[in-house]
Amino acid sequence: MTRRLLLSFLGITLLVLLGLEIPFGVIYGRVEAARFTQAVERDAVMLTELAEEEIEQGDTRALPELISDYATRTDTRVTVVDRTGALLIDSRTTVPRRTDLSGSTDIADALRNRPTVSTRPGDVLTVTRPASSGTLVRGAVRVTASTSAVAAQVRRMWVILALAGLGVLALAAVIGFAISRWVTRPLRTLEHATASFADGVLSDPPDLHAGPPELRRVAAAFTATATRLQHLLHAQHSFAAEASHQLKTPLTALRLRLENLEPRLHPDAHPDLDDTLAEIDRLDRLVHGLLALARLENSATRPQPVDLDAVVAERAETWAAFAAENDVTITVRGTAAGPVSALPEAVEQIIDNLLANALRVAPPHSTITLATVPGHDVELHVIDQGPGMTPEQQAQACQRFWRGDTTGDGTGLGLAIVAKLTRASGGDLTFLDAPGRGLDVVIRLNRAPARQSPRPQLADEGRAGSAVLSSSAAR
Repeated sequence: MTRRLLLSFLGITLLVLLGLEIPFGVIYGRVEAARFTQAVERDAVMLTELAEEEIEQGDTRALPELISDYATRTDTRVTVVDRTGALLIDSRTTVPRRTDLSGSTDIADALRNRPTVSTRPGDVLTVTRPASSGTLVRGAVRVTASTSAVAAQVRRMWVILALAGLGVLALAAVIGFAISRWVTRPLRTLEHATASFADGVLSDPPDLHAGPPELRRVAAAFTATATRLQHLLHAQHSFAAEASHQLKTPLTALRLRLENLEPRLHPDAHPDLDDTLAEIDRLDRLVHGLLALARLENSATRPQPVDLDAVVAERAETWAAFAAENDVTITVRGTAAGPVSALPEAVEQIIDNLLANALRVAPPHSTITLATVPGHDVELHVIDQGPGMTPEQQAQACQRFWRGDTTGDGTGLGLAIVAKLTRASGGDLTFLDAPGRGLDVVIRLNRAPARQSPRPQLADEGRAGSAVLSSSAAR
């Protein structure tokens, strides 16, 4: 922003300079040319009066010396002719005396008592005047002067104007840079503060005592807002950290009390007791799922490199025993994907939730496939052979508490957690129809930047507990 302000300031200054200097230079050149022309015309009038007097008296002996002296002093050329156009005097003595010059346009006009002023190519000014008394013309005087001195003076003025303009621009650049830095300093500190606050902690507050008053007020308002948000985030994080224990204890006690009542109940009441215990288990999973989402929303962890191939192999081996109990096989296929960018333990939680969902709907003797497809981004496919989803169900699947028709005792939080973990890791989630029958859940993650070293994991904030999330997962 400093550069843009400086360029704007210099642009305005340059326009002002051009608007002032160009007209001044043009006017100066015209004024100098007019002044030079008037001086030559004035001298021509004086010489004409002297020549007319000498010609009238018939004695022109003193005239050559006078004209030669004038021509030498003024670096001009003076030519005098009589009333017939015959040359009497030429200060350059390059034309023989008595040469007929009446054929020259300016001489012919002067002999007809019409003075002329003309500029010829080569910066030559010619002033021709008649030597006359009233209507009686006795001769003519031509004064030829070079305008190169005037042109050189005008060029020097343009150079002076250009140097002055450059000096003003340099001064304007210094002043503009100082003003721009002064104006943008609070913006820079505000930018740094905003970047630091992205992690949820205002470690680098903006400067409240620099810059214009308006920007200082903005910085103060941002600091107050950020401080308030820090307090709210801390309170929410404290709730997420403490609520798990506070809610788990009464649920566990309630379950034990109900189980202790089983021997005292009539056998006909046992089905109701089993249903009640199942609802308590579902409530426990629901609480853990909500707390997992709260931890994820409060997490300040950033994506880091994760070995996707190792995680996929490890989670497939872990879930193989659970799948075998339901006569379901878990297979891993695909090309080695390498490291991807994801939140700490996010890939484990994503796979656990998707496998829990797939096992819930997978028919006996079916297969669940984990496939990796490397490319510009890395794709992780979790493919089951269950009933699949309709397009309407796929559009709602990632909403909290949404459950499909075949999810049984699910909480409706599993795919919501998967979607949030995927997006927080910089990826996206899509649903496809599996070949033949079933659902293909595609997790697309970014490749990890080259030479990026893993960052230390933050305890508790980057995880929600794979086992807990797996048990709470549901479509």
